Amino acid sequence: MIGYGFMGAAHSQGWRTAPRVFDLPAEPEMTVIVGRKADAVAAAAHKWGWAESATDWREVVARDDIDVVDIVTPGDSHAEIAIAALEAGKHVLCEKPLANTVAEAEAMAEAAERAAAKGIRAMVGFTYRRVPAVTFLRNLIAEGAVGTVNQVRASYRQDWLVDPDMPLAWRLQKEHAGSGALGDIGAHAIDLAQFVTGLNLEKVSGTIDTIVKERPLLDSGSGLSGTAGVGMGKVTVDDIAIFTGRFESGALASFEASRFATGRKNALQIEVSGDKGALAFDLEDLNSVQFYNRTAPSDRQGFRKILVTEAEHPYVSGWWPAGHMLGYEHGFSHQVMDLVEGIVAGTDPHPTFADGLRVQRVLDAVERSSDNDSAWTRVAADVPAQVR
Repeated sequence: MIGYGFMGAAHSQGWRTAPRVFDLPAEPEMTVIVGRKADAVAAAAHKWGWAESATDWREVVARDDIDVVDIVTPGDSHAEIAIAALEAGKHVLCEKPLANTVAEAEAMAEAAERAAAKGIRAMVGFTYRRVPAVTFLRNLIAEGAVGTVNQVRASYRQDWLVDPDMPLAWRLQKEHAGSGALGDIGAHAIDLAQFVTGLNLEKVSGTIDTIVKERPLLDSGSGLSGTAGVGMGKVTVDDIAIFTGRFESGALASFEASRFATGRKNALQIEVSGDKGALAFDLEDLNSVQFYNRTAPSDRQGFRKILVTEAEHPYVSGWWPAGHMLGYEHGFSHQVMDLVEGIVAGTDPHPTFADGLRVQRVLDAVERSSDNDSAWTRVAADVPAQVR
């Protein structure tokens, strides 16, 4: 695993736990974790259960005893590491968003396509797909529970940047993060909308804005917290993004990504409305979905809560008896299970790098729309590599 911050902890939990909960077809070995600071990455290795630590990812990627490379670094290094790993014959798991630019994402998707021809697999870490309630919601839509999808509302709202004294972490610098709320959490909302509906966004109209334009320089930090140092620095990414979209089917969608939504800690929400019903999910209540069945008798209609903790629900059978809740970390174990099963079976685990590229193109279209007075802007279409 390359990187050891907030996502490093979450991914480590997945690698450590999945083989003890699920009957995996191969046993993951947590061999080495890589970071720039030798003391810090050594401490992370000890804490999270990695056999050793290192500071040079290039040497690690070249090692014969490494089969899988898990990338949890900031976005500015995703392309270089992922392409090098794939070319070295390693399977790759890369955190979202796939890259900082469409050009980088295209290069990564093309590298993954070349690697797939040799049996090498690549997956992007849109982990919220693997919350059991989200996968169940997707399955219900595919079965026709809501009928024809007419409208989607998706948002991801947090408030960790409301305080203007929150220091200038890497997530607030475009050269490292690529974008702000749009790419960091808006990417999840976009992927979720496309995943659960099975539809792709065709065009968007949006606005992005930076509310606090300067912040104290960072002295030290971890995850979404930090300590301010001396001096001020410019925020070069967006704090909030609001946009509408139209799917290829013609259905409309509204999206919001904000790190200034006071009181909202980790509110990823989606509601899908169709001609036969509606389904809704809220990450802050992640063990359930809300279902409205419009075909029921009128005196029995209304949203009802379905608790997604039965053994028949996606991923749940490996865990606890019905009614015993799962949490944020469990999706990372499900991610490991799907990746390992795909590698052993010789099939592409989803979401693929092509899926990640599709999200990247939507992010790019939103930014272009915002720069053009929120004009409707077409999302670049998928083009087969052999046609480019």
